[in-house]
Amino acid sequence: MQYTISPPKRLDTEVELPASKSISNRALIMHALAHGTHMPQNLSDCDDTKVMAYALNHPDDRITDIHAAGTAMRFLTAYFSVTSGMHTLTGTTRMRQRPIHPLVNALRRLGADIEYTENEGYPPLRINGTTLHGQDTTLPGDISSQYISALLMIGPVLPQGLRIHLQGTVMSRPYIDLTLHMMHTFGIQARWTDRQTIKVEAGQYKDTDFHVEADWSAASYWYEIMALTPCPEAHVRLKGLLPDSAQGDSRGAALFEGLGVRTIYDGTGVTLRKTSPTLVRAEACLADMPDLAQTFVVTCCLADIPFRFTGLQSLRIKETDRISALINELRKLGYVLKAEGDNALTWDKEYCQPQHGQPIATYDDHRMAMAFAPACLRKGPLSIAHTEVVAKSYPAYWKHLHAAGFTLTPGTDL
Repeated sequence: MQYTISPPKRLDTEVELPASKSISNRALIMHALAHGTHMPQNLSDCDDTKVMAYALNHPDDRITDIHAAGTAMRFLTAYFSVTSGMHTLTGTTRMRQRPIHPLVNALRRLGADIEYTENEGYPPLRINGTTLHGQDTTLPGDISSQYISALLMIGPVLPQGLRIHLQGTVMSRPYIDLTLHMMHTFGIQARWTDRQTIKVEAGQYKDTDFHVEADWSAASYWYEIMALTPCPEAHVRLKGLLPDSAQGDSRGAALFEGLGVRTIYDGTGVTLRKTSPTLVRAEACLADMPDLAQTFVVTCCLADIPFRFTGLQSLRIKETDRISALINELRKLGYVLKAEGDNALTWDKEYCQPQHGQPIATYDDHRMAMAFAPACLRKGPLSIAHTEVVAKSYPAYWKHLHAAGFTLTPGTDL
């Protein structure tokens, strides 16, 4: 489905944000390892979490298709390695192009029995679950934190526990800390012993009553809407956000302060208010919140604020190559961005002729659709292709935009 998005005349809305996908997926793995009866509450209704829940609830399925769910691929690779039985993990064409070898190599060092069934280093995987007798393994620190979290969560079931040594710069540390925080909640002792090493004690996960909080990644698109709306009296309330959240993306609120969005906590959520932007140029390392890269890049371009964002190494191996996708689609709107290798993306107010009438391509990437839709607040009606991709993390996104006064005119994808 293609939508042409038109902006509202005024903005005054309250949003029931989806539950955190990151927290939901971790809670499901810990619940499964606890052999629990208390199912985590308020789980995300997104596709990624549904795929994870199905796989864990159907342990006798020998072939598990996780579609485009990268989190599920990584977490389940580790989980099935310590779960009896033979399992094959596969996914979409794009998923079979996303590297998995750093995690597989680390698991093999612990004794895991994993084979590549097609291309070396990439899914599909055939996993023969067994007891892992290793205690120490290594991983590069500058890769997706999901590899590290996948290992951490199975650490307690290893007879001697687990020690992970991270090599080089550690990226996305808040996501690792989120995993450790949740493991503590489920009764496991795990901690950083120094800046490069994490120790997980052997133990048994507890069957824990657990409630999943609202998703700060989803909130970022409403921050973007507030930053771009021309209405000075705009009002957006986001329910369920916590000021002391362990989610790394909660740090995005501080950067949005410089882009003209004030956050007011009220105990059950936040209210967003417009203020005057203070940033003349945005420069930030997004290594701790890579999922907000598209949000900040699009916001800054449309707000006419030049930028240089670094720490983007993981963007090349997401649902799409997000660096290339941003360069391609913002050119359609008249902005010329430049990549500095795999690490940085810059815009120095270089413009080009906009490609009027060309829909924004989404590349099977939910965050491309959600980050570009608010651009209509500055550019007028804007077409977004394959809008169904938002189901991966925020299925109600278009419904919530419509409720906020945006007009969505359906069209047909070419």
